[in-house]
Amino acid sequence: MKVRNQLTSFLSLLLISVSLLTFQNTFAQDDPAVTAGKALFNANCAACHKLNKRAVGPALKGVSAKYDKEWLYSWIKNSTAMVKSGDAQAVAIYEEYNGSVMTSFPQLSNEDIDNILAYTDYTPPAAAAAASAAAGATAANSAGPDNTLILIALILVFGILVVMLFLVQRTLLRIADASGVEIRPVAKPKRTPLWLAFVQNQFLVFLSVVLLLLSSAYFAYGYFMQVGVDQGYMPVQPIHYSHKIHAGANQIECKYCHSSARVSKHSGIPSLNVCMNCHQNIAEYNGEEDLENGYTKDFYTKEIKKLYAAVGWDEESQSYTGETQPVKWVRIHNLPDFVYFNHAQHVEVGQIECQKCHGPVEEMEVMYQYSPLTMGWCINCHRETNVKVESNEYYTKIHEALSKKYGVEKLTVAQMGGLECGKCHY
Repeated sequence: MKVRNQLTSFLSLLLISVSLLTFQNTFAQDDPAVTAGKALFNANCAACHKLNKRAVGPALKGVSAKYDKEWLYSWIKNSTAMVKSGDAQAVAIYEEYNGSVMTSFPQLSNEDIDNILAYTDYTPPAAAAAASAAAGATAANSAGPDNTLILIALILVFGILVVMLFLVQRTLLRIADASGVEIRPVAKPKRTPLWLAFVQNQFLVFLSVVLLLLSSAYFAYGYFMQVGVDQGYMPVQPIHYSHKIHAGANQIECKYCHSSARVSKHSGIPSLNVCMNCHQNIAEYNGEEDLENGYTKDFYTKEIKKLYAAVGWDEESQSYTGETQPVKWVRIHNLPDFVYFNHAQHVEVGQIECQKCHGPVEEMEVMYQYSPLTMGWCINCHRETNVKVESNEYYTKIHEALSKKYGVEKLTVAQMGGLECGKCHY
């Protein structure tokens, strides 16, 4: 009886301990200070700092253990003043990062800074995640019978049926032999070969020749009309660039990268320095993955490393090494030399959206030629597209004159001379 009571007490204590640990982990995970600190960190610190990796500034994981809290209050609120005052730690950080000045945050209170430090010190419990993964795997394994076993059973049943049919046929043949029944194959009447019947029918021969000539002409015309048309062309680029992520998920405007489209005939290939405006601070991809097509976080991060190698960017020192490598981009949209097309005239003056010609770029993981870009396609666009003259002083006078001439309120590009040969050929 005594042993039983001791065992009961031990189990009770064990249950209470497990409950307290679970409550402690849950409390730590749902700690409002950590939650508030994460929001403040993302809003104020994430542009230059990461938790476990050096970026523009040092990694901030466990930073409260390295510096005094009062010193951190002063440093975060006004780092410039501390450097000028000659503070040894402040000057050391300033010199280590090549004289880069940390942005001051005087608007943050001590409580805000405490919350940020709580977030940088917080380590999520890994045991719960591991247990959850193990439970998920167990549930997946016990979800139902293995399909392989079902397939093997069906194959065995099918094999048994085949053997039974063979045995039945063999038994029937033996019975027929024993009864003196002779089994003969049914004689088939002799038929004229199909090819001979076709040759003897002159009308069918004539009709077949006509159809053959017409179909050959049709396919030959279609083939030659596609010469030089690269619709659907999707080359593999030396650095994978996802328009779906940049223009779609992050909603970066097309003309931020292709800025020359505003003022030039060509939209141009963006300089890698434009990429580094963002990727100087974004060294890893943390967005959504497309596991089905192999676009994982590791895949995108490796492509960012290719960018760093091309521009000569050293992640550790956060500086350029001067060792660059040219990126051999593959051109996708390429008009013949005798065709004139001006991006600025369409994008700025005509206010045409990029998607009009290039398709839903914001949905393209890999860029490809969406439109045929043929002469007929351009002419149809000029016939159907109304010129946007509202708040566009460039068209004011010509719009008034042509509106009176054609007696319409809206003008198409064709009505403004968009079908003249000299517009595109010179």
